[in-house]
Amino acid sequence: MNEKFFALPEEKQQKIINAGYRVFSQNSYKKSPVSEIAGEAGISKSLLFHYFHNKKELYLFLWDNCAKVTMQYLTEFRCYEQTDLFEMIYRGMQAKFRVMRIYPYMGNFAVRVFYERNPEVCMAVREIYEKYKDIKANRTLLNLDPKQFREGIDISMMYQDMYLASLGYLWEFCQRDDADVEKMDVEKMEQDFIKMIQFWKKIYQRE
Repeated sequence: MNEKFFALPEEKQQKIINAGYRVFSQNSYKKSPVSEIAGEAGISKSLLFHYFHNKKELYLFLWDNCAKVTMQYLTEFRCYEQTDLFEMIYRGMQAKFRVMRIYPYMGNFAVRVFYERNPEVCMAVREIYEKYKDIKANRTLLNLDPKQFREGIDISMMYQDMYLASLGYLWEFCQRDDADVEKMDVEKMEQDFIKMIQFWKKIYQRE
């Protein structure tokens, strides 16, 4: 990646990033036209390749940026300081919805990348995912009090179950025919996640 990208004004960087998230979120990696990303960002395709050497580099930059930004907001919302798992999940939900307001297509992009199987990028995608997944899992489990859960609960398995359920919710939303990211009802999504948290409490929390 060309360092000149980071020398651009913040507004210009954000425009390129959001254009990339939108195009890659609506197409497979192979079928995502770089020319469309450049056009939406207000630059030429050749200039885009001046900042990122090729399509793969841009794609992986966006994926890594997605993880970094998410971790940044999870930290700002003090998610990892919580000893109550469900309070942690609630704060995490608030953090991710804040991210979605700044990067409207990031959530859809992240879900689509997670299921991308193009051999040109899938291994690199998995490596980045595993790196941040381990950090998140370790931070999540570090401060938890096991006494708050039902006896015999496998905490790691429980966390994995809730993580995959959340991912599945986002994937289902992305696949809806009427899904419009720019008009996304974040408040409804928030209410849906609150219901999910209440459901998980009934299953896992010690009475």
